[in-house]
Amino acid sequence: MIVKIILGYLVIVNIAAFLAMCMDKRKAERGKWRIPEKTLFLLSFAGGSIGAIVGMYTFRHKTKHTKFVIGMPVILMIHLVIAGILLKQIYFG
Repeated sequence: MIVKIILGYLVIVNIAAFLAMCMDKRKAERGKWRIPEKTLFLLSFAGGSIGAIVGMYTFRHKTKHTKFVIGMPVILMIHLVIAGILLKQIYFG
């Protein structure tokens, strides 16, 4: 049950991060109010790093900003290390 809840959460937060990249790109093109970079990183830290990375390259948004090009994959790597540690603890004690 807990695994389904966690997976559901991750799906939702990744979709949110992907859509945030899309919305911010569209707003940038139209010269409108933008989504703060802090919010985009918060969504990534909250578990949406895959959605943020896919959104970055799908919409070609923030791909010239070093802190995004390096930062988002680093966040993903941190998430993968944490997931690996947790899975090891669960399955191998």
